[in-house]
Order: sequence, then structure tokens, then C-alpha cells
Amino acid sequence: MAKLNVNGKDREFDAAPDTPLLWVLREQLNLTGTKYGCGIAQCGACTVHVDGNAVRSCVMPLRAVKATQTVVTIEGLSRNGTHPVQRAWQALDVPQCGFCQSGMIMAVSALLKTHPQPSDADIDAAVTNICRCGTYNRVRAAIHTAARGGGTRKAELAIQHPEGSAT
Repeated sequence: MAKLNVNGKDREFDAAPDTPLLWVLREQLNLTGTKYGCGIAQCGACTVHVDGNAVRSCVMPLRAVKATQTVVTIEGLSRNGTHPVQRAWQALDVPQCGFCQSGMIMAVSALLKTHPQPSDADIDAAVTNICRCGTYNRVRAAIHTAARGGGTRKAELAIQHPEGSAT
């Protein structure tokens, strides 16, 4: 039996060392908020935190995660959806289909730990997740809202028009 600390609890499971972390989370531990998207670490739907760092769990084999490390999934980010990123996502109604959003939220929460007031360049460098619905303007606005605490009163959404103006 292997053991990992996931969302603050030591969890045991039976899986081969080359099994991707994503499959242990979803199939062994029943934490299905982390999604399978592409399987090659490109889309980011599988993003979780390992010791506070955003990682793509679909390509991270179990042997790369030590039992002493902490894994946090979307289910462990906050008990009741009150993390500033989750509040900002709700305030700006970011998701459309929602499939990519758990990975996006995890990537953003890791970014805000290292860059509490990220610039657009910081966001572009750190959040490379793919959203097939194209909610990128709302994602960027929600990141800036979360950096201000995630409150709904400070939520702002700028719409970039083709000619370059914003509203």
C-alpha cells in the first residue's frame, strides 16, 4: 500500500509507481474534481498542488510524489468555496461549461501565493491552462479580483473590443 497526504489527510491506496497521480486521485481516492483533459500536460484540467506548486497530475507518476509531500486538489482548496479565487470566479460568473475550471482555479491560487498582485505578464506566464469556451477575459478579471480579496463589490470585467477599446 502506498500513502500520500491529500487535502490534509494521510490516504492509503494500491497503485503502481508509474501510475499518474490523476488516476489515483480520481479512481482510488474518489476525488473527481480534478479532471482528465488531454493526458499530455497541455490543457491544465488536471492541475493540483504538490507542496504548494501547481503541477499537471496527468503526467506526474506516483514515484515522483513523496509521502512527505502535500497534495491539494480542488476539493481541498477550501471547505465551502470561500477561497478568494473561488469567490472571484463566482462573482464574475467565470465558467461556461466549467470543465477546465478546477484546474484553472488551482493554477491561479498557486500563482497568487507567489505573486499576490500579479501583472498581466505574470498571469500569462503562470496560467497556461486551456479553456475551450474562451472565458479568458473573465479569468483575467477574476484573477485581479481575487488578488484584491475576491469580494463581489470589487469585481470588474473589462471587455476588449476588436478595435482595441475596452468597456
